[in-house]
Amino acid sequence: WIGTRQQLAKLSAAEIILPLAVVRFSTTVSNLGFMVDSQLNMSDHVAQVCRSCYFQLRQLRQVRCSLTTDAVKSLVHAFISSRLDYCNSLLTGIGDGVLRKLQSVQNAAARLITHTRKFDHITPVLRDLHWLPVRQRIVFKTAMLVYKCLHGLAPSYLTEFCRPVSTLPGRRQLRSGTTGVLHVPRTRTSIGSRSFAIAGPVTWNSLPTELRTFNLSVASFAKRLKTYLFDSY
Repeated sequence: WIGTRQQLAKLSAAEIILPLAVVRFSTTVSNLGFMVDSQLNMSDHVAQVCRSCYFQLRQLRQVRCSLTTDAVKSLVHAFISSRLDYCNSLLTGIGDGVLRKLQSVQNAAARLITHTRKFDHITPVLRDLHWLPVRQRIVFKTAMLVYKCLHGLAPSYLTEFCRPVSTLPGRRQLRSGTTGVLHVPRTRTSIGSRSFAIAGPVTWNSLPTELRTFNLSVASFAKRLKTYLFDSY
């Protein structure tokens, strides 16, 4: 059901015939409010999020003049940011074209709050609002998941994918074993590289050594991680 375009093209069946029903295949399904498509390019989910967010932005724009800036921020967080952040770690590795659509939604929300004109540069506006861009928000969510895995705060089905190099036989004495680096399994497909088993360790290994090795609380790690991501864009 899920695969590359070439793999899906080899399938000829369009339905499953059961004794009391006929189950027809669908190219997109909804799971806990997240739209999953057969090629995992997430375009259907992003399109749904954009439609919902732009609808809410149009509603907010009509009452913007009657609200304070703090009130608009609260409404944007409730109706826009919550949708952009929901299950966003599943968007790891998606194409830039699809990701730009979500970034456009965030940019529109920032302009609504700050009265910024359409063609003004948006990066200073996001910095003033202390908002990470969409791609950095995905990295933030993934890195936080890995941190929780390493500190026993995540389910075991995720924790098993985060294996420090220092715990692997024959690699404990390597330099990477003392810097908090995680083992990255091999994969042959681009879809495989987007799974948490691969993307989680890769994201973690890309962080500065002090973030990986210091024994920080959840709040301290989140604060330092956000500062690092702010400085990196």
